[in-house]
Amino acid sequence: MSQSSTETIWVTQEAYDRLKVELANLKDVVMPDITEKIAAARDEGDLKENGGYHAAREEQGKANARIQQLEDMLRRAEVGEKPADDGIVEAGMVVGVTFAGDDDVERFLLGSRELLSLDSAVELDVYSPTSPLGAAILGKKVGDDASYEAPNGKTLTVSIVEAKPF
Repeated sequence: MSQSSTETIWVTQEAYDRLKVELANLKDVVMPDITEKIAAARDEGDLKENGGYHAAREEQGKANARIQQLEDMLRRAEVGEKPADDGIVEAGMVVGVTFAGDDDVERFLLGSRELLSLDSAVELDVYSPTSPLGAAILGKKVGDDASYEAPNGKTLTVSIVEAKPF
């Protein structure tokens, strides 16, 4: 994530707390450990051919990138309650839709990709509530139809078949 975004990330208190714990661990445990590895590798001499030094520097770069990502996510986070399990589509829900003329159900998370990063076992597409599809289905309930204009200019219609909290 090279640039920070300005889009609000809606998270539960539990998700927010997990992000804070991960950030604290990176800053207080992981980064000092990497700094020690780099210092030890420097003490070995020639850095050009020192694999341990280069590995530690790469690890440091990845950790710094994740720290920046977490800080950005926490800055933009809006903590709220899990959405009610009432079948009404809102951010933080897994939504199932069928496209007109197709019986296959497409399931996705309506929210932010950052929510998925909290559980690497979950494999869902993510649609923002401000995307054309997200905006069209927001506030609808199971059984409703919604139409929206796709980026290619075509008008698509979906039927909402599922709306459950993530």
